Amino acid sequence: MPRVRPLWVMLGFVLSSLGFVGLLVPGFPGTVWFVLAAAAFAKGDPRWEAWLLSRPVVGGLISDYRAGRGMPLRAKWIACSCIVLAVVFTMTRLPGLSAQLLWGLVGLAGVGFITLRVPTRR
Repeated sequence: MPRVRPLWVMLGFVLSSLGFVGLLVPGFPGTVWFVLAAAAFAKGDPRWEAWLLSRPVVGGLISDYRAGRGMPLRAKWIACSCIVLAVVFTMTRLPGLSAQLLWGLVGLAGVGFITLRVPTRR
């Protein structure tokens, strides 16, 4: 589907932008956005994927994740803490118990994925 490829590239740029924000803003995760951006670039244009993988700061993180080496324990703690803080902060502003519970489940799924599915690199 050649028409879809430019959409994947655009998504890759949006996700990369979020990743670069994550490098600059303390508490905002960056690695996850770069991993997703690399996946989007792989579907859209492998040249952009290669460019992202060649970046000195993020290329190694993406390669480690893809190779199954996972995340360092410190990074997992930071990611889970950021998820919990963001979910709690947002839950206090959501109207209705059902919306709060749903948002809590989304946060729990994120923490669960990081702790149970992503290998810990030591």
